[in-house]
Amino acid sequence: MEAQSTNTTWTDICPVNDLTPNAGVCALFNDQQVALFLCTQSNNVYAIANFDPFGQANVLSRGLMGSTEDTVYVASPLYKQRFNLQTGECLDSEEHQLKTFDVRVANDQVQLKEAS
Repeated sequence: MEAQSTNTTWTDICPVNDLTPNAGVCALFNDQQVALFLCTQSNNVYAIANFDPFGQANVLSRGLMGSTEDTVYVASPLYKQRFNLQTGECLDSEEHQLKTFDVRVANDQVQLKEAS
């Protein structure tokens, strides 16, 4: 059996200083809108799809960040559904889940991962 290799490319999105602590910013990555969040509570940057499946609009980067127990989430600005920023799961409706992206900060740049 032959082992498959996966090449990973990290793409610079913006300087980390362009992110506002505990708020969202929208960025374009591979022709799709991505909502980026810099969370001071967990000291992490999260990246999720910006499209709200309930409101049918690209608005999640404008949502309000919050937390419950150990879960950091964003609440949609339209109908207030909460989405886990780490997993993309909707905390209010199990049948909905957002796409998440691998994200890192390297050389003061927020980067997202492309798998090929």
